[in-house]
Amino acid sequence: MGRRTRWAAAFIAAGLLAAVAPAAAAHAATAAQRIDLRVLVVDDGGPATAAIMNEMDISGTPYTVVKLSDANRPTIDAAFLSGTVNGQAEGKFQAVVLPNNAPFAAGSAEMAALTGYEQTFGVRQVDAYTYAQPAVGLNYAANPGYIGSLDGTTGTVTAAGLAGAFKYLKGTLPFEDNDPNVTESYGYLATPLATQAAGASFTPLATAPIPGSSSAGVLAGEYDHSGVSELVLTFAYNQYQQQYRLLARGIVDWMTQGIHLGYDRNYYEQHIDDVFLPDDRWSSTAKCTPGDAASACSGTPAESTIRMTAADVTYAQQWEQAHNFTFDFLFNGGGSDEQTAATGSDPLLTALTSAKSSFRWVNHTYDHPFLGCVQNTATVPWSCTTNADGSTAWVSRATIQTAITQNQQWAANHGFSTDNTELVTGEHSGLATLPQQPVDNPNLAPALAAAGVKWTGSDHSREANQRAVGSALTVPRYPMNVYYNAGHTNDEVNEYNWLYTSTAQGGSGLCTANPATSTCLPAPLDESTGYGSYVAPLEARIDLGHIIDNSPLPTYAHQSNLAEDRILYPVLNQIFDSYANLFAANAPIVNLRESAIGAELKQRTAWQAAVTAGTASGYRVGSTVTVTAPSGVAAQVTAPTGTVQQQFLGTSAFGSAYAGELSGWASPGLLQSGVTLKLNAAGTPAAPAAAAAAAPTPSASPSASAGATSSTPPTGSTAPVVPDGVKKAVPLTVDGVAKLVGALL
Repeated sequence: MGRRTRWAAAFIAAGLLAAVAPAAAAHAATAAQRIDLRVLVVDDGGPATAAIMNEMDISGTPYTVVKLSDANRPTIDAAFLSGTVNGQAEGKFQAVVLPNNAPFAAGSAEMAALTGYEQTFGVRQVDAYTYAQPAVGLNYAANPGYIGSLDGTTGTVTAAGLAGAFKYLKGTLPFEDNDPNVTESYGYLATPLATQAAGASFTPLATAPIPGSSSAGVLAGEYDHSGVSELVLTFAYNQYQQQYRLLARGIVDWMTQGIHLGYDRNYYEQHIDDVFLPDDRWSSTAKCTPGDAASACSGTPAESTIRMTAADVTYAQQWEQAHNFTFDFLFNGGGSDEQTAATGSDPLLTALTSAKSSFRWVNHTYDHPFLGCVQNTATVPWSCTTNADGSTAWVSRATIQTAITQNQQWAANHGFSTDNTELVTGEHSGLATLPQQPVDNPNLAPALAAAGVKWTGSDHSREANQRAVGSALTVPRYPMNVYYNAGHTNDEVNEYNWLYTSTAQGGSGLCTANPATSTCLPAPLDESTGYGSYVAPLEARIDLGHIIDNSPLPTYAHQSNLAEDRILYPVLNQIFDSYANLFAANAPIVNLRESAIGAELKQRTAWQAAVTAGTASGYRVGSTVTVTAPSGVAAQVTAPTGTVQQQFLGTSAFGSAYAGELSGWASPGLLQSGVTLKLNAAGTPAAPAAAAAAAPTPSASPSASAGATSSTPPTGSTAPVVPDGVKKAVPLTVDGVAKLVGALL
């Protein structure tokens, strides 16, 4: 290296080190506490703590569980809760979830340790389910109040709740009442104490009318007292109930003060399979689907098919525009070619060509062949054909590849824009199909690779999680009880009755053999009214549950359901109307295509694995959040509006706006080993009142304590990723400068 080059490098290093030095001195002067981004859950085995853990699972938020029933559990004391890192006071948990306000015996040293910890580090506490009592700032529920079933109750999120952690809701909080013969939710409704203890206050966040009274009773509220903040929940719930799911993300945001690993979105994608193909029609007399090789018919009923028309295309466009939503049309070009060969033209192709930009297009193979084993349809149900040596006869790689690429070419020839990395095979065939085909067609993976397919649809009812198929990954899809072989509501109800009533009622016997099946009917539905009064509302409720469960997985129906009576729309209308009544404009439905869903699932899996292994974590010191993860693993983070990502020189945008905050995936930039986020003043939690208290007793380990179990999110959630065009860098540190100088040298 020449003298001038060495001089320039030394000059740059000196200047950068001078810039770093004041920041280090300022940090030493403030001596702020470190708060690890991990939640402590004290679990009594009940459904309320399980529900909160489920929300953290699906959103990607790390937590540590202490099971009260475990005789070998760790003792919750100062050493378990806190310690020091490089001489800095460390709080090992950013929030505490208790099964109720007092899970330990009176005078418990563990409860005293938790209280002291929360006071010292400004950490919040959730009482997952407790009865109304003065100990939580409420009157007893009998003075005046209510104790009993809350089924069918309509609660209200208060102005304080909507201005705070529940700002993504509109204000209505309906409680389910799915079975009039069963109490589904139970709780206590009471008013806050008129006179709180000195310095204490109670802020209702969600309320419901007290029966026989003009007063509103608390369902959820914040009780602040003695340097402790508790979120008090006075109703029983489980992780599946809508009333809890509506509040779930807000509970996590409240207890973490809006800063945590993981995030939550509301997603909905509607796949429409078999576009351009005709679908076989259900026979209400023969109780089968004539033309379907897997169907067992009584006699030989006439075959009939269902296919969309140009008018159905126009209706689909209008519906999309009215709901700001895009359908994914899974197409089979061979259906159009067959129609043209038979009649000389295809009006559906003409209509969809004119409207092609209104929809997303996904390859469903050219003519919908079965791509697993060679089917023997002489048996009902079908079985796999075997070779002379007894081995399974498989559809060849060439056949699979042709079915994919021929449809790709058909789309290109007709001007339909597709992503050739996406695929859904007919009936998800080629993948394992129990009981007949317990393994994938071994020719599937190489055919997908040769055709450039990276994402292939699978059936969530068979395989709930993403998995590899050679170099491709699956995208599980939710099936609907809106059947592919029904274009009219009466046919849908007739088939529904057949499937879900007993043999004594004229049904298939499914419910005789499996009476616990959730869709079993006590009596057949009226074919003229049953769809609107029962089937559509039930399906809409199920699908809305997927939306508010932070699941990006698509739901699928068929082109037949957009034709004739257009039976899919009553379900969709109820889903979207319900959503609009529940959620604020800052939490719109996120509508992704298959490749984006697949990529999201892949990122979630990597993040989950890193958190489970303890190689991904985060902490906050004042207004700075630091997150580390293995190389190549992006971090899931939620932070207040105004948060930016610290770069080597300056800052860049972080995440995207959703539900009144920022969230997304973030990765280290140039010379960084972790992600550094800077909170604005408004988003930085205030220092605890007891921050000047003596430092807590150091612990041997700054991480989760031995004897506790750790849990993290399973696959599944999506949020915007930091755009590829945004540069990502590192905070200006001595280590970073050294690396830069090393690079220059």
